[in-house]
Order: sequence, then structure tokens, then C-alpha cells
Amino acid sequence: MSEAKNILLENAKLIEAELDKKYTDESSITGRLYEAQRYSLLAGGKRIRPTLVIETCKMFGGDVNAAIPFAMAIEMIHTYSLIHDDLPCMDNDDLRRGKPTNHKVFGEAIAVLAGDGLLTDAFLECAMNPYVSGDCAAVAVSILSAAAGSYGMVRGQAIDMYGEKNELTPEELIELHMGKTGALICASVQLGALAAGISPDDQKMRDVTTFAEQIGLAFQAIDDVLDATSTSDAIGKSVGSDKEKNKTTFMNFFTPEQAIACAEQYTNSAIEAISAYDNSERLINIAKFLCERDK
Repeated sequence: MSEAKNILLENAKLIEAELDKKYTDESSITGRLYEAQRYSLLAGGKRIRPTLVIETCKMFGGDVNAAIPFAMAIEMIHTYSLIHDDLPCMDNDDLRRGKPTNHKVFGEAIAVLAGDGLLTDAFLECAMNPYVSGDCAAVAVSILSAAAGSYGMVRGQAIDMYGEKNELTPEELIELHMGKTGALICASVQLGALAAGISPDDQKMRDVTTFAEQIGLAFQAIDDVLDATSTSDAIGKSVGSDKEKNKTTFMNFFTPEQAIACAEQYTNSAIEAISAYDNSERLINIAKFLCERDK
């Protein structure tokens, strides 16, 4: 696990150095907006998704410089989703990464605008990647749009909200997680492969997508266990909220031990999908870390 933590730390430093260049305008009129965006964008976290972009690119022998704009775009969309998920009209959370949520600090209106800006700016980041061709950038934008939009992450969030008032079936729960959590994780490895010159219809792209789908489910299973069994101090966000909001989670169908066993099965399937590739060890280490994490 220490190796995976080192990989995540290495990539976090790389991506945060680039993110720190964003939204530095101190205009008295719009400065509050940019301050809110930086507040959440630079709030820490494991940087799992941008790490997946970079490490997938590396595994296929690509130029890391080509992966960085895509990694930034992924993290910008992830951050937007957290800001909006925490709003009172959504999950109504007060704590994120050990700090007050964006709307608690800046108010709901600025939090909405901060998320809107991050979402939109992410597509510009992809489109303007100077290290890839225009055709490649266009494909990247389409991948990101599909993952973030009405048939990806947003769809998953809508199912999640539906599940607060209606009990989901196990199949519907998987559909929820494939959208809300899995879509952006899949886009991360797909953009990393794209940055390395892998075409969307290549078997390599299909294999890393399978890897991402499986680690996404493992990640969510562990997340559900932690929400039910951990503490806010330990994981840096509110716990027990899933049960309080009557959400359907892995805990509706499994004990914590059974859910962890499911996560291990998903992780093994993920590893199997990429283990034949040279230089897959770093991604495999990350997959194992996500299954074994305690926060």
C-alpha cells in the first residue's frame, strides 16, 4: 500500500502545481468566484482520477505532458461534482476533505457558479491540449462529455436521488455507481490511453476501460462500508449520511464483510484485465490500494 501512496503523492504534486495556476484573478468583482473555485480545487484529496490519467498514459509509453491537461480536466469536473453534490438541494453535506463544504463558506449561489465554471472550463482544458492533435482533443472532449453528462455521472446522481425515496434493486445500484462514480473513473483511464496514442476502438482501450469499471465498483463498495462504519475525523467527510437519507447502498444488500469481499472480487477482475501489459504494476498497486483503503 505504501507504494500506491507514493504514486498518488507523486502525481498529486504534479497536478496540484498545474491546478495552482488556475483562477488567480483577484478582481474585486469576480474574485470571490475564483476564490471559491480554488478553495475546492486545491483542498487536497488523493487525486485518484488524475493519477489514473497519468499512469495509464505511462503504462502505454505516452508523454506525460500530453496527459496533464486531460488530468486537470478530470479533476476540475470531479471537483465541480463534489461542490454540487454537497449543496442543500442535493446531499446537503457540511464537511468535505476535512473542511467546511463550499456553500458553507461562500454561500449557495457562488458555490453553484464555482461548479458551473469548473465543469465548463474542463472542456476547454481538453480542447486546448497543446501536446495532442486537434482530432485527439476532439475525441477527448467527447469522452469527457459522455462521462460527465446525462448518460454518465449526472445520470448516476439522478438515480442516487431517486433511491432516497425508492429502494433500488441490486442491478439498479450497480447502474447508479457505474454512472455517479464509475463514469469519470473510466474517462480517466480512457483519456490517459488517448494521450498515449491509443485509439478508442483498440483492445487496449477496452481492457483499461474494464479495469476502470471494476475499480470504480470496488471504490464505491468500500466507500459505502466506510460511511457505515468509520468516523468523520477519520475520513474527512460526513459519515452515516447514507442511512440518514435512506440511500440505497451496498449496505442494503451486504454486511460490511460481504461488501469488502465484493470489492476484492472487483479488484481481482480489474487486475486481470491489465496484468498482461508491460508496466501495469503501478496501476495494479493503485487498484489494490483503493480496495484496502480506510478513508
